[in-house]
Amino acid sequence: MAPDDAPIVTLAEGRPVHDPTAATVLRGEKPKGGQLSLLSDTQLIETLAHFPRERIPERVVHAKAAGAWGEFECTHDVSDFTSAAFLSKVGKKTKVLARLSTVAGEKGSSDTTRDIRGFALKMFTEEGNWDFVGNDLPVFFIRDPVKFPSLNRSHKRHPQTNVPDSTMFWDFHNNNQEGVHCLMQLFGGRGIPKSLRNINGFGNHTFKFGKPEDSTFKYVKIHFKPDAGIQNLESDEAVKLAGEEPDYHIKDLYNAIEKGDYPSWTMYFQTMDPKEAETYRWNVFDITRIWPQKDYPLRPIGRLTLNRNPDNHFQDIEQAAFSPSTMVPGIGPSADPMLQARMFSYPDAARYRVGPNYQQLPCNRAQYVYSPYQRDGPMRVDGNYDGDPDYVRSSFHSLRLGPADIAHDEWVGKVTQFSSEVTDEDFEQPRDLWKIFKSNGEDKVFAKNVAAHVGKALPQVQKATIEMFNRVDKEVGEAIQKALDELDSEGGAGIEHSSAPCSKENK
Repeated sequence: MAPDDAPIVTLAEGRPVHDPTAATVLRGEKPKGGQLSLLSDTQLIETLAHFPRERIPERVVHAKAAGAWGEFECTHDVSDFTSAAFLSKVGKKTKVLARLSTVAGEKGSSDTTRDIRGFALKMFTEEGNWDFVGNDLPVFFIRDPVKFPSLNRSHKRHPQTNVPDSTMFWDFHNNNQEGVHCLMQLFGGRGIPKSLRNINGFGNHTFKFGKPEDSTFKYVKIHFKPDAGIQNLESDEAVKLAGEEPDYHIKDLYNAIEKGDYPSWTMYFQTMDPKEAETYRWNVFDITRIWPQKDYPLRPIGRLTLNRNPDNHFQDIEQAAFSPSTMVPGIGPSADPMLQARMFSYPDAARYRVGPNYQQLPCNRAQYVYSPYQRDGPMRVDGNYDGDPDYVRSSFHSLRLGPADIAHDEWVGKVTQFSSEVTDEDFEQPRDLWKIFKSNGEDKVFAKNVAAHVGKALPQVQKATIEMFNRVDKEVGEAIQKALDELDSEGGAGIEHSSAPCSKENK
């Protein structure tokens, strides 16, 4: 017998149910005769009809993720260059929702594959939500946004074989070599984190932080550094975990928070005066490049702490929607074309995946919203602004206005077709990274990691990959070739080369 305060089970419309396991049927008279289900059995029909509609489309990238709630605390005064309210005073705390993800894999894929990790935060400030949508690596593979779908397809499944394919992965990068810096980061020691509690979070893009009231701003790069330090997995250990514990990272984050071992990160800014950007040696809007810290040191800003697991993963994390377009007064976009493209693409994906009113869900809803020119649509649940005018400049409704935008850039130019070209300059920062690899003994690990992946590709693609890394430094190409030769001598390739347009392992 259930206690008096136990919930009464009902149908979705609220009707109490006598037995959730029972069905209303027409039974035959024979003791072992059959039975017919009836359309009048609302419980059966509603239960069956809801089940195939329980899934929403998974994200085309960043599909698998862990998530948690937490808070951000401002620890340093930044009033000299931004008026963002959540950074307005030392000690100010802001509620946060975090989503940490793999990128290429589907929802059922392994956590410990070699991949970039997404690092997304939603801060619920008093001036609207601010979304930080970054990665655990400081640079990205491309800087021309029209390549974004192609990049991600090349990292996913071959259209014929429907399996991940080393040939198309490396064929894409061999012919879009601006990504060599990110490739070196990915196949270096930080390509597989030990835990999501031990990863960096980089904003990647250049943003504008400023004060609308005096038309000033600084260019800013955003970094989150784990207070527990960076820790990574060796490839062999990661492969083992992929088979034995494919949800390793998700469980690790959940269990740490559950036992009170709250992960935290320190937020840093790199800041640059707009005048300096005009003469800096690299294009500061190029997402394939970093700002060296010797030129622009890290400035501590605040601390992020994750301290509460979601009550329900689907409700809080799967339906959460993040976009770099979600900004607050005092923060604005720069002239980075990848940023501008993402500012369209991410909300558009959320409208498709979750629905046009996704901002009303608790995991996405801002503290205060009055947006009467965005009305109706499926699943409207907030009163829909009653009878308030749904058109601008109504004489029947007074409105207060918010602060102005950060100062806009001034442009003189012409509309033209443009695709960036790869030059020797694209290999300067990768060359510096190779020197770091050599100094800390990571060069052999990097070469081995690349060889293990490209070794499954067709011979001509392997050759082109070696030629690409030769542009960084001939030592890089030679190290990878040596690692490939060692794999072949050990039988590591294992499968005969194919002339078909797919990798050896996918024949």
